Amino acid sequence: MRRCCFDYRYLLLVAAVPFIYIQIRLFSAQSQYVDRLADAIESEKQCTRQTRQLIDQISMQQGKIVSLEEEVKRQDEKCRQMKALVEDLERKRIKKMAGDIKVPVAAVVVMACNRADYLDRTLKSILKYQTPVASKYPLFVSQDGSDPHVKRKALSFDQLTYMQHLDYEPVHTERPGELIAYYKIASHYKWALDQLFYKYDFSRVIILEDDMEIAPDFFDYFEAGAALLERDKSILAISSWNDNGQRQYVHDPYAIYRSDFFPGLGWMLTRSTWDELSPKWPKENHRGRQFIRPEVCRTYNFGEHGSSMGQFFKQYLEPIKLNDVQVNWKSIDLSYLEQDKYMEHFTRLLKKATPVAGHDSIPANTDDIRILYHNQEDFERIARQFGIFEEWKDGVPRTAYKGVVVFRYQTRRRVFLVSRDSLQLFGIKQHSFLRLLQSIPT
Repeated sequence: MRRCCFDYRYLLLVAAVPFIYIQIRLFSAQSQYVDRLADAIESEKQCTRQTRQLIDQISMQQGKIVSLEEEVKRQDEKCRQMKALVEDLERKRIKKMAGDIKVPVAAVVVMACNRADYLDRTLKSILKYQTPVASKYPLFVSQDGSDPHVKRKALSFDQLTYMQHLDYEPVHTERPGELIAYYKIASHYKWALDQLFYKYDFSRVIILEDDMEIAPDFFDYFEAGAALLERDKSILAISSWNDNGQRQYVHDPYAIYRSDFFPGLGWMLTRSTWDELSPKWPKENHRGRQFIRPEVCRTYNFGEHGSSMGQFFKQYLEPIKLNDVQVNWKSIDLSYLEQDKYMEHFTRLLKKATPVAGHDSIPANTDDIRILYHNQEDFERIARQFGIFEEWKDGVPRTAYKGVVVFRYQTRRRVFLVSRDSLQLFGIKQHSFLRLLQSIPT
């Protein structure tokens, strides 16, 4: 019995050991769990705090975002206002610039060769009046050949563009005895005008030579002429020269005439005209068109020595009257120079003129007079008596309009040298004209 009891206790002891071990393990596991749970709870609390902090930060950032959005809107509004202001100012600036910008009226080219001293005098005369209107009249010098003094002189002026024409081709004249120099000059003119019209793209060009001085109203005169060229396509060119512009034959700086004779010596033409002339230059083809020329010259030719060998200089060029009156051409209506109106205008002048037999029959107290010439020989005789140019070219006397040459005589009085055909053209009856001549005592 005791032995059985001992065995029972022993079994209980043996059973208790695993139980205790299990309990210890369970307690240990529970402790670890509790620690982990505590850590998890702490982590959760920390995460919650961080979440709350993050939420607070997000709320703050949202507030900032809202503020920034409002600021962006304000800035956008300011930008729109500034943009509108800038656009308004830009429009005003563009309008002002458009008002200030001067579209060139014409390029001005001085044709030069080998006279550096002449070129210097010419350029100084031009720049005296061109500088205030330089944007309207860009200045060029075109040199024919390679004279170093001329090139150096041209390049010494900052206010102009220099061009150089080099042509080494031999010259073949059309007729024996013709001056080669004139063919060289013609070649140079063609090259320079091609450059200015087709390379530089000007709509008009004023051509001067290197032995000219200009009048104070030179540029205003050509600006008025440019408008006339655009309106009246029967005008081939505007000239600043009058072949009979010597002091004793001119009076009125406001007077302008049409002419069938090309005056040259300071003239302006348009690109459309050059388009026509360039392919067959230097051969002329007026096609019935005419030229505008002043009574008082706007250029003065001082070139006694040049390609013309000083021909006629003392008699015809040196006494030329260079206009010294500042004419306000913008205030003057030049529409009377248009083709149809001018015919009527000139007819009235002719009809008012008193007919006389000749140079020796001019009454002392008459105004304008007209003298009939019968042919070229008769014209030359009368021209010699007055001292004006006798020369004709292609059947046209110098300065003539419809066969009529006009010049001043003894200050204000105009003299009209009129052909028989001109009388008929202007509607003046020849028989009444002759009766008047016969009634005047010789």
